[in-house]
Amino acid sequence: MHQRKIQNTPVSLTELGFGASVIGNLYRVTPAEEAAAAVDAAWQAGLRYFDTAPHYGLGLSERRLGAALKGRPRDEYVLSSKVGRLLVPNEDPRGVDSEGFVVRDDLRRQWDFSRDGVLRSIEASLERTGLDRLDIVYLHDPDDHWRQAAEEAMPALAELRDQGVIGAIGAGMNQSAMLARFLRETAADVVMLAGRYSLLDQSALDDVLPAAQEHGKSVVAVGVFNSGLLSRDRPTEGMKYDYQDAPPELVARALAIAEVCERYGTSLPAAAIAFPYTHPSVVNVTLGMRNPDQLARNVELHRRTVPEALWDDLRAQGLIRPDVPSVALTARNSTG
Repeated sequence: MHQRKIQNTPVSLTELGFGASVIGNLYRVTPAEEAAAAVDAAWQAGLRYFDTAPHYGLGLSERRLGAALKGRPRDEYVLSSKVGRLLVPNEDPRGVDSEGFVVRDDLRRQWDFSRDGVLRSIEASLERTGLDRLDIVYLHDPDDHWRQAAEEAMPALAELRDQGVIGAIGAGMNQSAMLARFLRETAADVVMLAGRYSLLDQSALDDVLPAAQEHGKSVVAVGVFNSGLLSRDRPTEGMKYDYQDAPPELVARALAIAEVCERYGTSLPAAAIAFPYTHPSVVNVTLGMRNPDQLARNVELHRRTVPEALWDDLRAQGLIRPDVPSVALTARNSTG
């Protein structure tokens, strides 16, 4: 699978990445053997970028991912995790986690973007994964913690990067405005942008993507299906958009885009995966993959050829913004 380099770092990512939130029992239980099989299938398909976080299943995702990768050549893959939420004993457990993961709540999350919190979080992640290093570390959802994240956490990560302990550093969020600040004002190399550069939302063209180009930095795109509305060939009422029921007007627009995709011999989800690569700063699209079937489908969608003329047609019809750049996608289909 073709790889792209995070600018000005030694880290290269396969164009498709494995998002491990779902193997942390996001929304429903994923059996351990199914999670392990998903990682195995990803490896066999050529994926070499794996992303996790302490938040995902209160450490379950990190433990499962580390176990599945253990024994594989460490220099052949890139592992990212995140800091900002320490896992600490829960003095008042209710039985099940309250933040969307079907796991026991013996632990709870504690916000901490201090230097000490960053170092403790990385050490705990290494213990849970059982691996020797993290290649990328992101600040995780620092929306309400800009000052501490920018003034304490990011300098601590930069020090580790400059010592060669970490290959690249950045931040991951569901908004784009603050991510642009991280690119412009801090030592971040890369940002994980969730849902803000998709077929239905190109708001990152106003901030994150120009900042990345201006400063020679990179973007990993996640949430490209916008919580599900772009995940099926023909979207319908009742599908989710940004974790809520999709408004009828967005369902209609998604359906209109789907019809254009069909005329070009492709599909809405294939175009949703290909779309972020219209911008040269995007180096990877990472998708959540719960089992081998989901893995196989996503890999097949990624490998479909999406004609560049599709973007021209969508622009002409006002279905995507007119300032979406035109970038040849030949490299996307490379297996080099």
